[in-house]
Amino acid sequence: MRFEPITWERLTAALAGHADGLRPADGGTRLRIGVDGAPAACPGERAEHLAEALRARGRAVLTVSTAGFLRPASLRFEHGRHDPDAYADGWFDTGALWREVFRPLEPGGSGRVLPDLWDPVTDRATRSPYRTLPDGGVLILHGPLLLGHWFPFDLSVHLALTPGALRRRTGEGERWTLPAFARYEDEVAPAGKADVVVRTDDPHRPAWTGTG
Repeated sequence: MRFEPITWERLTAALAGHADGLRPADGGTRLRIGVDGAPAACPGERAEHLAEALRARGRAVLTVSTAGFLRPASLRFEHGRHDPDAYADGWFDTGALWREVFRPLEPGGSGRVLPDLWDPVTDRATRSPYRTLPDGGVLILHGPLLLGHWFPFDLSVHLALTPGALRRRTGEGERWTLPAFARYEDEVAPAGKADVVVRTDDPHRPAWTGTG
């Protein structure tokens, strides 16, 4: 896999231009983009910058974080608060993401997307109102461990970190999650599944594979 150095500004502009020319693979009217990466790679920040670039091109964009689709604490912490296997397999409500985010965007769907479902601070439903993504709109879902669930992304971007960089950039209190990301690399191989891979070991000097 060959990587080319690039600035974040150029990378974001190139991704926006590429995405703007795509058509949904299922024949629908709304594009679905995934920005996958460990929290240390800042997928939310990259997703928001891409959303801004697409809005500048006249596209309606809705960003959704998997952090808004955590399962209740009673399920997340069933095997303790620091279980990496539970983090990998049971923290995120993938069923709700399919139901509330992806199915409304299928051909003939309503376009009514729930932007979040669960507040991990209060451990209660957020009760956020639905947001309608119009025809021609773009969904950007961002978060960790995205590429092992067969989500129907029309464009997937993986923010890659070497194990050493991931450890350095992960706070002490979150390092218990590192085995989950090691499993993800071994079992899912996200760099091989993503359409675009961005190496982010140095947060100020990214390199990428291009849109190919």
